[in-house]
Amino acid sequence: MSNIPKDPVILLSYINTQLRDYYPSLEECCLSLGIEAGELSHALAAIDYYYNRERNQFI
Repeated sequence: MSNIPKDPVILLSYINTQLRDYYPSLEECCLSLGIEAGELSHALAAIDYYYNRERNQFI
């Protein structure tokens, strides 16, 4: 996850913006950005945000 923000709150904003504007799923977003979905989910779970597939965002 070297090319994305490290701070969890900024990461949340960045990823949700990417999901909203460019990607129909978390899997496609992670593939395109070259990051592991598990690492991303773990980082955001630390601040109590979890991926919601129906809304395609972390809530």
